[in-house]
Amino acid sequence: MSDNDLKRIIGSIKDPDLNKSFDELNAVKSLNINGDNLAIRLSLPGPILWIKEDIERIIKAELVKLSLDYNLDINIEENPIDNSKRQVLTKVKHIIAVASGKGGVGKSSIAANMAAALSEKGAKVGILDADVYGPSQPTMFGLSGARLEAKTFSDGTTIAVPVEKNGIKVASMGFVLNRDEAAIVRGPMLASYFSLLFEQIEWGELDFLVFDLPPGTGDIQLTLTQKIPLSGAVVVTTPQEIALADVRRSIAMFRRVNVDILGIVENMSYFVPPAMPDKKYYIFGKDGGKQIALESGAPLLAQIPLNIDMREGNDGGEPIVISGKAPEQKELIKDAAAAMIGELRRKTFNALDNKLEIEL
Repeated sequence: MSDNDLKRIIGSIKDPDLNKSFDELNAVKSLNINGDNLAIRLSLPGPILWIKEDIERIIKAELVKLSLDYNLDINIEENPIDNSKRQVLTKVKHIIAVASGKGGVGKSSIAANMAAALSEKGAKVGILDADVYGPSQPTMFGLSGARLEAKTFSDGTTIAVPVEKNGIKVASMGFVLNRDEAAIVRGPMLASYFSLLFEQIEWGELDFLVFDLPPGTGDIQLTLTQKIPLSGAVVVTTPQEIALADVRRSIAMFRRVNVDILGIVENMSYFVPPAMPDKKYYIFGKDGGKQIALESGAPLLAQIPLNIDMREGNDGGEPIVISGKAPEQKELIKDAAAAMIGELRRKTFNALDNKLEIEL
């Protein structure tokens, strides 16, 4: 088989997320054959941390199908992202908001575990807990009582540095306010605290910043979603109807400020008694998150069951993705993170593709 034939075969392979061939994406940067060795270098729209392994498997399977036996060296790079036009968080590639229409649905638990799933995959991750009235991430990561550290430069300017735990950078309103102060913070004071979190913290270079929004759809949430350059949002709900009405408002809020919905996570979907693993009890109703996904056109990322290990992990400072104590929940959350990244790739690529078509 000639080099050109091989290039044509590799170029015809489609990116599973984007449904575009490598040739259409101009992804094949080099293809070199040296005896039994084949080196392929690809450059693809990001984030590629999940799709990278899938694409490697697809290429290997395609060559096996053609009875081509090469020692493969596949190098997949991510197309560079230019965030220089941002006013804030210029070193962060992707900012993902995790939101809920109301409190008590496990939003912060999902945010912490999604951040942990991204970190476990090898990404540089931070989590920003902006819930002034009930900051949960200090508890989730075992950082209660921690405070943001100050870093002073030679020119006399001072910035805050997030606390790091399990390889994840964490900043929270709980590091700024004492527990009893949160209830009395209002108006301009609140705005200045939020400004501190996303304008005066040195996050460094991150692949993802998970933004744990306050629950609800009021002025605070609307202001934050307008100020933060979000890549997209994940909305967390429980299945019951009273939660779904709030989710609809949350989705409407994001769409009002042109933020893409990357998916719905239905938390506390059902309960499986340990002694009866074949039984499912739908304590809070059934498939409410699926219903919202169908209504909104957003993907349903996961239906996460109730589990005592997950609750204990939240209270004990170790998300279950890190502890591994609830393996079913861990895998569901990792799958949800993978699905979210796939949706982010599609929306980012389609937006860029549409922009280029308009410019042309």
